[in-house]
Amino acid sequence: MELTMDLNQNERTFRDIFKNCFDINFRKISLAGQERQLVIFIASLVNEEIIDDHILHPMLVNGIDKEAENEQYDAEALDNSVISAGSTKRSSNVNEIVRQLLDGHAAILTGSDNKAVLVKANGIKQRSLEEPSSEPVIRGPRDGFIESLSTNVGLLRGRLKTSRLKTEAVTIGSLSQTQVVLTYITGIASEALIDEVRERVKRIRIDAILDSGYIEEFIEDLPYSPFPQVHNTERPDVVTGELLEGKIAILVDNSPIALIVPMTFWTGLQASEDYYVRWPIATFVRWIRFLFLFIAIFAPSLYVAVTTFHQEMIPTNLVLSIASSREAVPFPALFEALSMEIVFEALREAGIRLPKQIGQAISIVGALVIGQAAVQAGIISAPVVIIVSITGIATFAIPRYSFASGVRLLRFPILFLAGTLGLYGIVLGFLCIVLHVASLRSFGVPYLTPLGPVTVTSLKDVLIRVPVWARGKRPGAAGTSDSVRVPAGQKPSPFREDRERN
Repeated sequence: MELTMDLNQNERTFRDIFKNCFDINFRKISLAGQERQLVIFIASLVNEEIIDDHILHPMLVNGIDKEAENEQYDAEALDNSVISAGSTKRSSNVNEIVRQLLDGHAAILTGSDNKAVLVKANGIKQRSLEEPSSEPVIRGPRDGFIESLSTNVGLLRGRLKTSRLKTEAVTIGSLSQTQVVLTYITGIASEALIDEVRERVKRIRIDAILDSGYIEEFIEDLPYSPFPQVHNTERPDVVTGELLEGKIAILVDNSPIALIVPMTFWTGLQASEDYYVRWPIATFVRWIRFLFLFIAIFAPSLYVAVTTFHQEMIPTNLVLSIASSREAVPFPALFEALSMEIVFEALREAGIRLPKQIGQAISIVGALVIGQAAVQAGIISAPVVIIVSITGIATFAIPRYSFASGVRLLRFPILFLAGTLGLYGIVLGFLCIVLHVASLRSFGVPYLTPLGPVTVTSLKDVLIRVPVWARGKRPGAAGTSDSVRVPAGQKPSPFREDRERN
């Protein structure tokens, strides 16, 4: 549907479209007794200072000058000579004008032209930049993404001041018309990966996108896997680091969570702070995370299997201590561990959902009170409380929440296998996990890369974190075409007098 030359007819068209919308404004400009222009905007979406200072005031001042000549401005003249806003465009399509009005633009219609001038005047209040509460760091940047797409893109451009940083916009959602931006560095990200991500995003058909989590579920390779295949983060520095490795970021309007693809198994065990502290410390912390990963999955299962089927594996003093603590407990070890795990998960969820002022206190005090009371009542043995507590701490040590959630889920089937088959069940469960992870792919990239298949140049950032100056090549997981990151010969030199002495 196109605009007409009749200003009154165009006004009726938009009034019909926005019927029963209290925040739609129609501002007429009349000079010499004639209605010359019509400004349409949605008050809840625009900054009215922009409307007053850059649209209405210039139009009134220039209109008075034209009144004596009995002339009118057409859309091109308004755009080029009157409107002082920074971003404008022209359109005669009614549907396009409606979309732009709903995106925070103002539309200016004239009686001498069938085109409207669209002026960007967004004015929705946004929260200020702050450190993401889900990814705190001791050393590193303190800013995080917010719900404003333009602000989030600006945070990336502030870190990568290059024209090679590309931002492709796609609109998704028949009702929400949500803007989704694909971000990558041309020359580093492979064209095949860019095409694949672009195709998957454009295939999405849904009425509304409320958060980037909707996009994640549409584009992941295997939605039934407990392991995430799309990395998500609130930190601009994390996104920047992944872009420099040839990956692609997906930013969604009204969402502070960015998506990064492809994702590997090792990404779930890496924190942004690993790259801001000295490399021996970062390497040690990574080894601790690997250890805690196994504890988080297998610690309760090992306790159940050993105490139920393989008591001969426990030292005599320890088995006597465990037997005495379980003497008054009427339930088998499997039921003890399972019930305590469920209670612990409930306390964790309650601590998250309750108001911040009392949530932490409830989760900590609840765990202490329930655990102590259960032991004193003879319902649960003390070793089970210790094992479940250590397991919970191990889960918290995993830096990526979505990855840690998958680990928490795996704990329960392994626990059932241990309670029915003993250590054989644990080995069977471990093999199933390894086979599943080895078969996973994220946008064509094997989930265990660079260990499966082995890529020697990329191993410097998996089990260890080598110094920055030693990371001469980019990881090859994303198929980057520009592999050189640090030129050769960049190793730090000793003090000048030491060099001269040598």
